Amino acid sequence: MNSDTLAQLCAKSALDKKALDLRILHIAELSSLTDYLVIATGTSDRHVQAIAESIRVDLKLQHGDTPLAVEGMGEGRWVLLDYGDVMVHVFQEEVRNFYDLEGLWVEAADVEPTEALTT
Repeated sequence: MNSDTLAQLCAKSALDKKALDLRILHIAELSSLTDYLVIATGTSDRHVQAIAESIRVDLKLQHGDTPLAVEGMGEGRWVLLDYGDVMVHVFQEEVRNFYDLEGLWVEAADVEPTEALTT
């Protein structure tokens, strides 16, 4: 699966769990680390964990994709799912504001979630 589709599927799973302020940043032209960052906010540690787990399970069951690494699931303040070409960050609001990934990647292009995947 290409990185565009993977980012969109991650976004869809997050939105299905009522993630807030979802953004998809295309950073391939700015970094050799990954192609996309999917950033979302949860309202509590349980909500952050539920969003991240939904993404992990949906991609595994529906597409056979598993993350290369998962960090922060135990605490639920900031969970990182590393799919190589796509990195998913699910934050609690205050942690997201503190680390300000959008500010760090201000030059990145915003990508809208695909309507076909979000309906």
